[in-house]
Amino acid sequence: MTEPTGSRVVSLDAFRGLTIASMILVNNPGSWSYIYAPLAHAEWHGWTPTDLIFPYFLFIVGVAIPFSFSRRLAEGANRGRLFRHVVRRSLILIGLGLAMRAIPDFDLFDMRLYGVLQRIGLVYCAAAAIYLWGSARARWAVVGMLLLGYWSLVAGDLTPDGNLGARIDRFLMGDRLWQGTWDPEGLLSTLPAVATSLLGIFCGEWLRSDRSGVRLARGMWIAGALLVVLGLAWDTVFPINKNLWSSSYVLFTAGTALLLFGAMYRLIDVKRIRGGWRGAGVTPLVIYGMNSIAVFVASGMFAKTLARIRVGGDEGMPLSAWLYENAFRSWAGDYGGSLAMALAQVAFWLGVMWLLHRRRVYIKI
Repeated sequence: MTEPTGSRVVSLDAFRGLTIASMILVNNPGSWSYIYAPLAHAEWHGWTPTDLIFPYFLFIVGVAIPFSFSRRLAEGANRGRLFRHVVRRSLILIGLGLAMRAIPDFDLFDMRLYGVLQRIGLVYCAAAAIYLWGSARARWAVVGMLLLGYWSLVAGDLTPDGNLGARIDRFLMGDRLWQGTWDPEGLLSTLPAVATSLLGIFCGEWLRSDRSGVRLARGMWIAGALLVVLGLAWDTVFPINKNLWSSSYVLFTAGTALLLFGAMYRLIDVKRIRGGWRGAGVTPLVIYGMNSIAVFVASGMFAKTLARIRVGGDEGMPLSAWLYENAFRSWAGDYGGSLAMALAQVAFWLGVMWLLHRRRVYIKI
């Protein structure tokens, strides 16, 4: 029942796949006017299930770091050489994010420069550097400094336009921001996002220990429950807020990630429920998880293409809207049709990734 040290943790692939499938679901409704509340972001303070998705992915980035580097470091690999590989991957992620934004107009002097992949690249680079050159004690100290330091920096005005992060972003980017005056992937809020991945690193190191699988899962649940409680307590003075990536949000989302991941680890890697009717949902998630960045980029570009193609000439309806109206809303109604179209895209991309999986094609960054 013990997960061998260094072996592949299938539940990590499944957890990553769950986050990517969820991203596709919430990013591709049939109509942005008709979204069920759990599938929309909180307007400002507070959270919905959708607000958990991105921090889960950054947490997973952190979990994977010890699995990527621990063995090579133990064998004497050069840290500088490993970090050059990290920088290369980070730059590719940032470049992909910028390319997704630029294509097809290439309005480089007007387009938004921040984005999801850009934040992933920056956070991965910072977290990996701290892991490669910092001890566990040093990493805990960095987490504390990031969360407490960020709180001290932004304390006071936490409004969308008035918070320090928004003011910095307007100074640097002008109006090239997601909401014009502020951006959920802004520069300053990347600092606490690094703490999210550092907490994931601690989880990855815990999973690589020689404890039994049952004890590993139990430890994740205990730590997760503690972080949730701490996050909710901090919420009373520094509200849980995805757009600010508040310190309470870091603790709360890392805690819920541990609770969910612990359950998936217990079922998939300890009890080995992967096939048959009980594990029917595992394989699709693993398939998504093993090509996560590829399917994120492909689905985003596909959605942009559907919005660009016009049905009925240049003045006609975007193809995405036409599909919603005629293939989904016509039989499922406003909200049901919007959700059905999003689910259809999740299923479509699962089919594409399944074909790649059958041919053992995994696009790695």
